[in-house]
Amino acid sequence: MRLGIIGLAQSGKSTVFEALSRTPRDPAGRVESKIASVKVPDERVETLSAMYKPKKTIFAQVEYFLPGLGGGAQKKSEDESIWNSVRACDALIHVVRNFKAEGLSAPAPADDFAKLDHEMIFADLLTMTKRLERINADKDRGKKIDPAELAVIDQVVKHLEGNKPLRRVPELAASPLLKSFTLVSAKPTLVLFNNDDTDDAEPKATGPAADEKRMVVRGRLEAEIAQMPPDDAKGFLAEFGISSSALDRVIRASYELLGLASFFTVGEDEVRAWTIHRDTVALDAADCIHSDIRRGFIRAEVLAYDDLISSGTYAEARKLAKVRLEGKTYPVKDGDIIEFRFNA
Repeated sequence: MRLGIIGLAQSGKSTVFEALSRTPRDPAGRVESKIASVKVPDERVETLSAMYKPKKTIFAQVEYFLPGLGGGAQKKSEDESIWNSVRACDALIHVVRNFKAEGLSAPAPADDFAKLDHEMIFADLLTMTKRLERINADKDRGKKIDPAELAVIDQVVKHLEGNKPLRRVPELAASPLLKSFTLVSAKPTLVLFNNDDTDDAEPKATGPAADEKRMVVRGRLEAEIAQMPPDDAKGFLAEFGISSSALDRVIRASYELLGLASFFTVGEDEVRAWTIHRDTVALDAADCIHSDIRRGFIRAEVLAYDDLISSGTYAEARKLAKVRLEGKTYPVKDGDIIEFRFNA
């Protein structure tokens, strides 16, 4: 899972990236793009690791991507090259300034959100318009065109011309005919209001922002806390009334936004968390581990994490008939512990 961090200039994107990735501030300023891979905090993995004492414990991973500034020039908003750089991301984190700073105007989070959202819409409209021009040119030359693609693109253009992002119509955004375009306004988006150090209140969301999943972070404060030793960080989080780190909160919100879940494989060699979309069937979950398991799939031996904990041991859970054998079409649940049976 990769999340791209976007926002207007001076919104605090770099600071939020530092808080999420626990990377130190770059004193030279940001020019190049940055990417950080961090483990997904999960107490269930820690508990399973303590039970099985494996040689390796592997948490799920999430990547945060911060686009570069294209030569370091300060700009009021992201340009086309930055939109292109986030097209491969699964979702976007839209950082919106809600803090005061010397030399900056008063915060206007609703307006700032709408401005950048409009730029995403315009970038997608430009992409679709160019595609329509090519289709019409092919049609004039007598080439065969795909009427289904033309119909979908017409729908997209009409929607975008209404100044609405494609994520508002997920059934249209998910069309296979649009997959190759990786439209930015179609991506699930989490709005992070970047507040002052002592302000934990969410600003009133009006206009387009009211329809988004929203959170508040105190970027500068949490970036500083992220650099502290864990014990010191806990004290500062408590002092400022922050229940959990920005990283933990954003990851949970991201999983919810993308409809993700985790299943686990356990044993003496390895305890591991695997990330899937909710209701992924067992056959596809097996493919996450290895294509050979999918090809030779026989059954999935499934035990819910909560049932393992209440039973105490895997053997006891089996005695209590908590362990089930499921087939290819079984929808995997968050927290399932699975052992796949397959022909090599």
